Amino acid sequence: MREELLFVASARFEAARTLRALPEGHRARHLHGHGFVASIRTSQHAVQAGYQGGEVAALRGRLEQVLAPLDYTSLNERLPEPSDDELAHWIGDRLGFAEVSRIELQSTPRSGVELDPGERVRVWRRYALQSAHRLPHVPIGHKCSRMHGHGFEVVLCACHNAHESRTALAYDRLDTAWAPLHAALDHACLNDIPGLENPTSEVLASWIWNRLQRAMPQLSMVVVHETASCGARFDGRRYRIWKDFTLDSARLLDKAPEGDLSRRLHGHTYTLRLHLEAPLDERMGWAMDFGEVTERFAPMFVELDHRPLHEVIGPSPDVATLLGWIRAQTRTALPQLERIDLFETPGCGAILAWGEEGRAAANA
Repeated sequence: MREELLFVASARFEAARTLRALPEGHRARHLHGHGFVASIRTSQHAVQAGYQGGEVAALRGRLEQVLAPLDYTSLNERLPEPSDDELAHWIGDRLGFAEVSRIELQSTPRSGVELDPGERVRVWRRYALQSAHRLPHVPIGHKCSRMHGHGFEVVLCACHNAHESRTALAYDRLDTAWAPLHAALDHACLNDIPGLENPTSEVLASWIWNRLQRAMPQLSMVVVHETASCGARFDGRRYRIWKDFTLDSARLLDKAPEGDLSRRLHGHTYTLRLHLEAPLDERMGWAMDFGEVTERFAPMFVELDHRPLHEVIGPSPDVATLLGWIRAQTRTALPQLERIDLFETPGCGAILAWGEEGRAAANA
């Protein structure tokens, strides 16, 4: 099964703007500012690094170089209409789309755009729900059989062709579509809502999809964050879940050149995300129990957490080598796994995906 490795880097910039093309009275026509976060993904063959393990730092350095002219400036001096999608295009033009498989620009923690080389723009918006629920079909003694609650977060994603719509207005359309669902779901017991008698994250994602997609055909995905470390997504066809882990591990990269700090013993709080795809269990209402994912991954977690990685997986444990090790160790324990994300620092790391659907999801 063919595997695809992508390196990922993120960087911030602070800037002001006014969006004059918006209708009169729209608040974004006023001068305002953001702490933007730009992220890029690129294939392993497109990153020029001086040594194995230096790819993430090299990619981040390249991104920071491109973003430097935007930092602490008025964006209108750089672009006639510095909307999120136009900024993403500006960044992509300077990085070279031949080398970048995806660009993401986040203007606020609850909104952003993703741009691929095919000139497709995906707009996303994040919403919060404070809701109660219980899962009626789990085994006796399962903690989710008890009534409890979550601060759910829902992300709505919608696709547009480049330059077809202004992203600020696309955000407004998502807000309008979401408002009646928010009124029904927020500060409510989900089990009491028709269609959500068994309100798993997967069922909630498909419930939202079915109520939005007909009126919003550009909707591409509904993502439900049940907690900060797990959730589910539904695109109208397939259910995918993810589970996050943090690894507090040490390493040294002996392939780094003399004088490079990476040759010294150092460490990271890695963020590891396991992506799994499986058919929905009609009775349980989930693709897989998050607790079962944790249990099956536990032996690998124990080997990696609070350990010197160069002693566990071999010399120079760069992020790509570590992903390969995790992939090999999980083949039997987690056959539903289709993608692994591993970040050394926030937004900077690599993605390993396999299978047609896994690779498509990694580039989507």
